[in-house]
Amino acid sequence: MIAITGATGQLGRLVIAALLKKVPANQIIAAVRSPEKAKDLADLGVEVRQADYSQPATLDSAFKGVEKLLLISSSEVGQREAQHNAVIAAAKRAGVKLLAYTSLLHADKSPLGLGVEHRATEKALRESGVPHVLLRNGWYTENYAASIAPALAHNAFIGAVGEGRIASAARQDYAEAAAAVLTLDNQAGKVYELAGDEAYTLAEFSAEIAKQSGKKVDYVNLPEAEFAKALIGAGLPDWLANMLADSDAGAAIGGLFDDSHTLSKLIGRPTTPAKDVIAATLKAL
Repeated sequence: MIAITGATGQLGRLVIAALLKKVPANQIIAAVRSPEKAKDLADLGVEVRQADYSQPATLDSAFKGVEKLLLISSSEVGQREAQHNAVIAAAKRAGVKLLAYTSLLHADKSPLGLGVEHRATEKALRESGVPHVLLRNGWYTENYAASIAPALAHNAFIGAVGEGRIASAARQDYAEAAAAVLTLDNQAGKVYELAGDEAYTLAEFSAEIAKQSGKKVDYVNLPEAEFAKALIGAGLPDWLANMLADSDAGAAIGGLFDDSHTLSKLIGRPTTPAKDVIAATLKAL
């Protein structure tokens, strides 16, 4: 049995869809906080089990009989270390034979603040003795595509990346990578640095938005603190605004760049170009 935590999230659903092309539905477990939100997965024949990172008892029952487990990192920044530790401990109790963890690109040396909790989780995995594989995911292109609508409204795409190059990929690409690793043999001990085949600056990203939309969109680079302030002014929670600003500052010094092409090799095709994600986002507006 293969279990996916956070299975009703954006990445989790895509991983399950990719897995369904490789293994029978009755071999997949959707481990979710709220089973009522997973009815569509149950209708596909996937087994749905409750698994709340903050309630260890649910994890023991969720992981019963699980051979391979994908731990999709918690979305609750600041609580990840404790939550992930609970999952790792439950996986060990359940005798899971392989735990795949969605970490951060070059987590061991990443300048991004997000790297702190990922490094702590990687350390916990090493110390647990649970056989594991690290999926060090780079940035999702959708993270920047989410700002296309306001960029069109204000004729400006703001950020704090400067001339830093971002090797992002579509969420679908990372989902297919996870599904591949979960269905390959001899994955324990491997570390995958996953990023897009092509890299861009935010100025180039903004130019592509302008080209496809036919509207003026300039990239406006701001100091990290001013960028965070602007995001808060736009209605983002303080923690999220500060995290995004910190991530941009990290990207400015290479924190989101990688040219190993490991992701495309793993999924057996080129990664999705940023221009394609931009096109899909514009079409949906």
